[in-house]
Amino acid sequence: MTPGDNQLKSIVARINALEDEKKERADDIRDVYAEAKGNGFDTKALKSIVRRQRADAKKLAEHEALVETYMAAMGML
Repeated sequence: MTPGDNQLKSIVARINALEDEKKERADDIRDVYAEAKGNGFDTKALKSIVRRQRADAKKLAEHEALVETYMAAMGML
């Protein structure tokens, strides 16, 4: 066994631990959305808000401007 083998095993073990944590977090997030739904909130709307809050402001503004341009071209505005 070479030193590189130990390093590789360590990296794989760390990735697996992080993947486990990611799954736990995803389960936690799903539980919060279920709680919100149980309290009468629309989860699609909540997800949209979260996505917008986490998005890069400049990219979001560019995207919204493009959507508005397309909607105007289609006579929707």
